Amino acid sequence: MTGKFQVLFLEDVAEFLDNLDEKAREKIYYNIKKARFSNDKELFKKLKGEIWEFRSLFNKTHYRLFAFWDKTGKDGTVVISTHGIIKKTDKTPPGEIEKAENLRKLYFEQKSQAL
Repeated sequence: MTGKFQVLFLEDVAEFLDNLDEKAREKIYYNIKKARFSNDKELFKKLKGEIWEFRSLFNKTHYRLFAFWDKTGKDGTVVISTHGIIKKTDKTPPGEIEKAENLRKLYFEQKSQAL
C-alpha cells in the first residue's frame, strides 16, 4: 500500500538522521510514514510559503525536517526533505525556513537543467 506521496531526502537530511540516536531516527521514520497516509498537522504542517515540516517528538526533544512538494513528476507527488534540526524554542528559526526555500529553488533549477 502506498501513501499520498513519496518522500525523498536531500543529503543534509540524510546526514542529520545518520547522526541521531537510533530510537529517535526510528520515531522520525515512523512519523513520516504515518504522515504519508493521514492529514495530521501534528506530523506534517505547512510553515510558510512553499515550506512544510515533518514534526516528531521523542524523549522530550522536538525534531523537525523541512520539506517542499514536487508535483512535476510523472510518478506522482513527491515531498523533498531538505534538512533537519532539533528544535530548542517555540518559534521555528527564520534562517531554517530560508535555508529550506533556497534548497527548494536550487532543486528546481537543477531539475529544469536536467530536462
